[in-house]
Amino acid sequence: MQEEFTCTVDAVKEYYGKILSSSNDLKTSACCSIENDSALLDTLKDIHPEVLERFYGCGSPIPQALKDCTVLDLGSGSGRDCYVLSKYVGERGRVIGVDMTESQVAVAQKHLDYHTKKFGYAKPNVKFHLGYIEDLETLGIPSNSIDVVVSNCVINLSPDKDRVFSEIFRVLKPGGELLFSDVFAGKRIPRHLTQDPILLGECLSGASYIEDFRRLLARVGCLDYRVISKTEILLNDPEIYSKIGMIDFYSMTIRAFKLDLEDRCEDYGQVAYYQGGIERSPFTFTLDNHHRFDLGKPLLICSNTASMLNKTRLAQYFKVEGSTEKHFGLFNCSTDVPGPKSTQVSGACC
Repeated sequence: MQEEFTCTVDAVKEYYGKILSSSNDLKTSACCSIENDSALLDTLKDIHPEVLERFYGCGSPIPQALKDCTVLDLGSGSGRDCYVLSKYVGERGRVIGVDMTESQVAVAQKHLDYHTKKFGYAKPNVKFHLGYIEDLETLGIPSNSIDVVVSNCVINLSPDKDRVFSEIFRVLKPGGELLFSDVFAGKRIPRHLTQDPILLGECLSGASYIEDFRRLLARVGCLDYRVISKTEILLNDPEIYSKIGMIDFYSMTIRAFKLDLEDRCEDYGQVAYYQGGIERSPFTFTLDNHHRFDLGKPLLICSNTASMLNKTRLAQYFKVEGSTEKHFGLFNCSTDVPGPKSTQVSGACC
């Protein structure tokens, strides 16, 4: 197992440290981020061009309501998301980036002063670590110390995802949030393809089968995760398609919390109101692809959703009415938020 871990890690370091010089060198759309948040796009204008050029992501896992938070970015690469987060957490917040590719960490570190001055801070609020996302304890990151963990198209590259998620839920504070974008597969990847260096570097052969991912989260105590978006990945490169075109791949953004939740959505007749105040969401807040809260409008919710709203940092922005004294059976979570069909998928318990 250790030999397989080492071989995989070495292949990823080689691909991202030497073979790729920019995101233009990628052969598929798997690690190409699509930004549709106007506020985020505006923030990206403040990010150094070299940081943007060396960024490889598959989504926009940038949470909201981050002021004064401590955020950990797993697989921080050139530092793009760390510097975006640096602006959102404010001068009193903290951002920690972890990446195992020395050249990528060097790019991120190189532009630390640039972004500190750009955001008008007296001192940096970002720190980068060269290390492994499977072993955060060695980097000195304590248990129950992180408000939010993010990751952008990196966890699929890990040969030991159980350790990654165990570490995530170890370092998160109670009520803390995991928000990450990654590549997932509609089928299990044949073992002989999992060590192909190109398929691995393109974020394909390390992708988790979505049902195995659900089981993994359950093993670390997370019984309910939510899908925010899902988009099919196109395999336009003929060589890659000939190797792995029999499998459907998706870029997905997923949210989970460190909470004591049930493994199904249960109905207790609870209602939630969004009271406003979250930056980038003045009139509506989207928790996931089937929970969109309009300002001041009541929305029936299950008990798990109630916990996500009133036992996390989101509590100050929501009013939740009702208790768990009277049970009405399973909650109907079948209604999707209006939007493109490619984003209408079910979460773990719905």
